[in-house]
Amino acid sequence: MEHVPALDEPLKKSLGPATAKVMAEALDLHTVGDLLHHYPRRYAERGELTTLSDLPLDEHVTVVAQVADARVHTFNGAKGRGQRLEVTITDGYGRLQLVFFGKGVHKPHHDLAPGTRAMFSGKVSLFNRRLQLAHPAYELLRGDGDGDVAVDAWAGALIPIYPATTKLESWKIAKAVDAVLPSAADAVDPLPEALREGRGLAELPDALRLVHRPRTKADVAAARERLKWDEAFVLQVALARRRHADTQLPAVPRRPAADGLLTAFDARLPFTLTDGQLKVSREIFDDLATDHPMHRLLQGEVGSGKTMVALRAMLAVVDAGGQAAMLAPTEVLAQQHHRSVTEMMGELAEGGMLGGAERATKVVLLTGSMGAAARRQALLDLVTGEAGIVIGTHALIEDKVKFHDLGLVVVDEQHRFGVEQRDALRGKGKQPPHLLVMTATPIPRTVAMTVFGDLETSVLDQLPAGRSPIASHVVPAADKPHFLARAWERVREEVKGGHQAYVVCPRIGDEEDQKKAAKRKPSAEDEAEKRPPLAVLDVAEKLGAGPLAGLRIAVLHGRMHPDDKDDVMRRFAAGELDVLVATTVIEVGVNVPNATAMVIMDADRFGVSQLHQLRGRVGRGSAPGLCLLVTEMPEASPARQRLGAVAATLDGFELSRIDLEQRREGDVLGQAQSGVRSSLRVLAVIDDEEVISAAREEATALVLADPELDAHPGLRTALDALLSEEREEYLEKG
Repeated sequence: MEHVPALDEPLKKSLGPATAKVMAEALDLHTVGDLLHHYPRRYAERGELTTLSDLPLDEHVTVVAQVADARVHTFNGAKGRGQRLEVTITDGYGRLQLVFFGKGVHKPHHDLAPGTRAMFSGKVSLFNRRLQLAHPAYELLRGDGDGDVAVDAWAGALIPIYPATTKLESWKIAKAVDAVLPSAADAVDPLPEALREGRGLAELPDALRLVHRPRTKADVAAARERLKWDEAFVLQVALARRRHADTQLPAVPRRPAADGLLTAFDARLPFTLTDGQLKVSREIFDDLATDHPMHRLLQGEVGSGKTMVALRAMLAVVDAGGQAAMLAPTEVLAQQHHRSVTEMMGELAEGGMLGGAERATKVVLLTGSMGAAARRQALLDLVTGEAGIVIGTHALIEDKVKFHDLGLVVVDEQHRFGVEQRDALRGKGKQPPHLLVMTATPIPRTVAMTVFGDLETSVLDQLPAGRSPIASHVVPAADKPHFLARAWERVREEVKGGHQAYVVCPRIGDEEDQKKAAKRKPSAEDEAEKRPPLAVLDVAEKLGAGPLAGLRIAVLHGRMHPDDKDDVMRRFAAGELDVLVATTVIEVGVNVPNATAMVIMDADRFGVSQLHQLRGRVGRGSAPGLCLLVTEMPEASPARQRLGAVAATLDGFELSRIDLEQRREGDVLGQAQSGVRSSLRVLAVIDDEEVISAAREEATALVLADPELDAHPGLRTALDALLSEEREEYLEKG
């Protein structure tokens, strides 16, 4: 009887060491089970020819086409006569050239006669302005029984095209899958039978067979529907178990005092809070009053007032006798938060000082670059409980930082922190502190459910009164140079009207930059763009000598000394500078209401979310904001369409959808999953909203009834596979 490998059997036993080594190194596939879950990317139909007209440059592709022409050219090389075989293939619409050199000419010349159909696989390159595949691997599609793919194997079937690499073509992966496909019969089904039958889903062994060897498109649809459910459900069970475990942890309930610090703070506010801020505050206060730790994600547009909501939560905890810590990703942002919090609180932030209010507390700053004396005092204020609020960078996480009674941790711009850092701060409470995570990058609902499914989510989607609209325009510098000249005129007009402006560049342009550029090999994209991205130091110099001559210009970037950075920011905030030429260090938290204009150079080099974040730095006062996106990319390019989308809407949630549709899913999870390989192979977090929602409901109900999954051994096995040690640790720490 033929040996059927077990799912956890190493691939080298089934496929041999050479193939197994390539699969491990290039595709991260190690066991029979891994290979069975390496699904085809798409399917070529027998008789259907893959279009050659839109092949991506520099990518590894597999095409099904027919040979139109094959010619051998002879040329004189350094060592005598050389040969080059040029084969033209067609799919009935477009044409593509294949080239073979030297000793590699004879076999393809024999195999690839005009009229032959085959699968060709290789990397798309550009030669003499034409796309070509050099030395592609190929598999003939004909049935002469001499070891080529027999016709009856393909008859009526769909040809699976697998995610492949240069070292391992799609059809070689297909042959490897054939060798292990009988093992699918042993796949343990993670879905509870009632759920599977209730939703009319195929059994897992059938789904695996159908996804790899479908006869019809209906087979593919049924298999993918089932496999999507596996991915969504297992991930949602992992998150539901975390939510459930959190509710079992003890925490100190923190209720604001009836006539305490929060009441005094609200009374001195010169404006009324928005309905959204009040609603979200109520959700947070309800969480803080419970005896298990709050885990809440607060997301809202740039300028929607998240800091105000977070500060009120921190004051509520101080009222209840605890301390609150706010963790910021950069020193600039930590200092900015400290400044704005102490300004908003006034004498309420001067606890124990002369002139401090009766119910006041101390607000301290803790960063890596502080002087020894100031640092010692801050640490003392924390351990004695004198300081109710501390704002700092990862310096807060160091061992020597001790709290009197840490009750709340607020993490700003969560995606910039590793899980370990957040965990270290949470570990500083006598009992687990409450956690509030803030982000200004709007996250579509389904992504939040997939990535932050263990956090309850609050959304601030209205801007406070007095915030002004921002007009955004694309400036096509190459097509219309006079538009760029007009952009600089607009900056001068804003300054003349008493306002200030930012100019943002992708690069610094110092010696460190030049060293990095010298080491980097030019990519095809660089070749196309012919120049490195614009740099802060160069642009500032040119503006000062040219279109913005006479204005007070300064630069700001991440490699400046912290004191110099702080000085520049202080002078800009005080109105002593007209134009700040900066890198993306101003992306989060910088708040200068008098800055009304922003010019983003080489805007196509930034992501959609980043552009939206940057744009939020202007229009923060009563005067309207202006954001100009400068690019040299041609009108028809995807980069220009992306910039057009940013200019067309101020809705960050809409933009984040666009951003995600243009990126691969793995990026979405990768960012939040601490660099762990994405577990999503067929599930698309934007398109499969209904599956994710339904899976979340099913998972929550199942975990509530059976938290340890005692009645669901198959699901436990799938969870163990999803939660490798690294990922388990990630989920444990939140």
